[in-house]
Amino acid sequence: MRPPSPQPNPSAPPFNAPAARRIRAALGMGPEHVAYGMRASYGLPYVTPDLVTAWERGTVTPSNPELTALAGVLWCSAGELIGRPRTLREHRIARALAPEDVARTIGLDLRSYLRMEESGTWRGNDRQAAALAEILDLSLPDFVAVTGREDQLAELLRSAVTTRWQAYVRPVGKIAPVPRERLEEVLQELHQDYQGQMVASLSWGGNSAASASSDAGREFLGQIVEDFWDRIEHRTP
Repeated sequence: MRPPSPQPNPSAPPFNAPAARRIRAALGMGPEHVAYGMRASYGLPYVTPDLVTAWERGTVTPSNPELTALAGVLWCSAGELIGRPRTLREHRIARALAPEDVARTIGLDLRSYLRMEESGTWRGNDRQAAALAEILDLSLPDFVAVTGREDQLAELLRSAVTTRWQAYVRPVGKIAPVPRERLEEVLQELHQDYQGQMVASLSWGGNSAASASSDAGREFLGQIVEDFWDRIEHRTP
């Protein structure tokens, strides 16, 4: 019998433990039923009720084969048992796609595609990137993250709010191709909010003003990518 692997498991997808527990309960199944189904139908003889419980408590993360089997026993998709995907591999698993299917669809040989998954670095061309976004049904924020351009976007946004935002409309637009008018409005808003926050912090006076300003600035810049996408999403076209 194989003992449960300890957390964290870097090779495993982000497991949504509460979802697994909720789906099992809705089906009227106990951990022993799930374990039996995985042993009998999916050839995983080491799965016990205790291991199923450990998955649901988040103390152990199921591997890819275990996740697939668990989804089968619970009559749900693997994507329903995964937390918000972040990497190329996690998005593929969430869509229950084999790497061969993705590689063939986007026009890459399997070995090259798997190297991209393992390294987390996208090296395909624009046509392949568009095909990737379609087959994985990627939102624009997820597409930017999966193709490894999120750090570059963050750097551009930080420069935009700390200097002249107008100079960064075009560079940001190359990474995040949204309507120019909407992009300009969001960059201007971010710039104004950042500068206003810094001025307000400094206006408090006293010895703590500089420290408060620095802390506020770091917090703002630290979440600037999430803030950017949120404003883009909720901006009226």
